[in-house]
Amino acid sequence: MSLLLDVQSVTGGYGAVTVLRGISIHMDVGENIGLFGPNGHGKSTLLRSISGLLRPTSGRHKFDGKDITRKRPSDIVGAGLVHAQQGNTLFGEMTVREILELSAFTYRAQKGAAQALDHVLTLFPRLAERSRQKAKTLSGGERQMLSIGSALMCSPRLLMLDEPTLGLSPKLKEELSVALKDISRNVPLIIVEQDVELLLSVTDRLYLIEHGEVQREINKDNAPDHAEIMDMYFGAHDK
Repeated sequence: MSLLLDVQSVTGGYGAVTVLRGISIHMDVGENIGLFGPNGHGKSTLLRSISGLLRPTSGRHKFDGKDITRKRPSDIVGAGLVHAQQGNTLFGEMTVREILELSAFTYRAQKGAAQALDHVLTLFPRLAERSRQKAKTLSGGERQMLSIGSALMCSPRLLMLDEPTLGLSPKLKEELSVALKDISRNVPLIIVEQDVELLLSVTDRLYLIEHGEVQREINKDNAPDHAEIMDMYFGAHDK
């Protein structure tokens, strides 16, 4: 099976602080992967490195066989690799519809913008109901839906999501989980998420990341039981 994404021995961080320590992951065409592990150990930094928001000090990223390590973030998005970051990064004074329409800014996205907009509003009915509202008036869960919807408007060939269910109520988390499963059937996903059971329901393989390195790779077909996964996860804090 050919590789869609190949991260090879990447090192990087912020200033003098090294976060990623020679990390390597890969993603085959047709699969979804999940990243989990303690907070502050490199998961979000890895996504930022892949998407060009953070330049690694060594190693390289290859997307669909092409080296994107030194590419600008806009060029990486244009190639179809889209990153929905953690937190509220929306333009608060713009309406839901304006943000979604603005997000289809690449040439390849513009060609299918109308169809993509219909798909996003069908996938997230709450956004359709609030299409004329300003983003700053939305709830946290609705803003998260808008962030993912905006990423989908970019016509992704690979979508990276950073803790999409963080801070959501159980009801909104369930709604978003259903949407993620729907998205995963059409768009390959890399998901950073603390909820390991959610990751197992959406993805094919998991990487446990600790101290900027891959500590274990888990195949969905041979996944440990819940107790063992929790022991792996929480045990990582004590190392």
